[in-house]
Amino acid sequence: MLMAHPAVLRDLVEQYEALSALHAEDGSPESQQRLNDVAYTLCVSTGTRDIDAALIAARHHLPGARVEDDSVLDSPDPGPTAVTSAGAGV
Repeated sequence: MLMAHPAVLRDLVEQYEALSALHAEDGSPESQQRLNDVAYTLCVSTGTRDIDAALIAARHHLPGARVEDDSVLDSPDPGPTAVTSAGAGV
C-alpha cells in the first residue's frame, strides 16, 4: 500500500485536530464539510476506514514518532504454532 508523504500526513493531522478543537462538527455546514473532507483524506492516505485508526496510523508514520502502544495496529494472534525439530519425522 502506498503511504502519503510524512509532511502531508502531518498537515492532515494538524488540520483535523484544529477543526476538532474548534468543534467544527457542530459548526456551519462548511466547517462540517471541511472536517469530513480532512477525515476522509486521512483515511484514504493511511488505508484505514475510520478516523481513529487513521490518526493512529498517520502518527505512527511521522518522523520521530515514538508510539507507546501500537497494539491497535497489530494483527490478531494466530494462536500457537507447531514447532518441529529436525529429524522428528513430521
